[in-house]
Amino acid sequence: MHFGSIPIILVNLFISSEVYRVSDPFSKDSQTVSNDSQASNSSEPGQLMVVATPIGNLGDISHRALKVLGSVDFILAEDTRHSKRLLNHYGIGSKLRSCHEHNEESQIEWVKSKLDQGLDLALISDAGTPLISDPGFVLVRALRATGYSIVAVPGPSSIIAALSIAGLPIDGFVYDGFLPSKSGARQTALAAYANQHRTTVLLESSHRIKACLADVVEVLGGERQIVVARELTKRFETVLAGSAESILATFLADDDQSRGEFVLMLAGVEPVSSSDADVVAILKVLLVDLPVKQAAGIAAKLSGKRKNEVYDLALSVKAELSV
Repeated sequence: MHFGSIPIILVNLFISSEVYRVSDPFSKDSQTVSNDSQASNSSEPGQLMVVATPIGNLGDISHRALKVLGSVDFILAEDTRHSKRLLNHYGIGSKLRSCHEHNEESQIEWVKSKLDQGLDLALISDAGTPLISDPGFVLVRALRATGYSIVAVPGPSSIIAALSIAGLPIDGFVYDGFLPSKSGARQTALAAYANQHRTTVLLESSHRIKACLADVVEVLGGERQIVVARELTKRFETVLAGSAESILATFLADDDQSRGEFVLMLAGVEPVSSSDADVVAILKVLLVDLPVKQAAGIAAKLSGKRKNEVYDLALSVKAELSV
């Protein structure tokens, strides 16, 4: 995920060139080493700092992140050219080295050798928190398995930012990253959320968002409540909430809505209670030959229950019958 260039208030911050040598660079017990040569003579291994960077607004980076990025010996970046913009903006001159999904495994031994020399490294992605639908897992797993110190420097995350403003229950949620790019595989993946009681969080790109929303309507029903967050923290940030059908219509009517990067959130469905057993039995019969909407309408009339309530039940039953 990439951040955009937008006007922000510049804050004059002094970025230290010192290398911090303990688990927390801002611990009151921190001991500093003035240069790489002194650090390399230390018998203590270095640390890998996993640093979150802005998802759009450059002002969202933390003071701690800036100090860490300015003090480490190397910064491992998903795209060095892209990350250079952020580092230049804050006058950070630490050495950059590429570490992405295609070369990550080959970087493990190099990283270990630098840590063994007592050097500190930072890992960043193009935007947000590393490893969350971004490279870094392979490296962190390998270092963790062999006992190296890995320190989190938390900060921006599009997922958490989107959930915080969506108005959906987040006492528990499911995150599944990007759905498959092809419609058939995507519909199969979406079917797994038909009975999901927790909020589901997904990511989507500009060139697939319309097709993805169409598949949500097809598989989960047009009445399924969803929230789409676009371009968070950027100039054209937009949050749309409502039924899947209504939000798809908004995208189809306005091509500008498809620009940018998206967090797609699916509301969970209410669990089926035992009192609904009779309605479920009716739906199982009707759904053999009828579409969901028509079956729900008939079952609602027979049971006296609200149509929207029965429609949600029908979606759950349909998903069960499809398995």
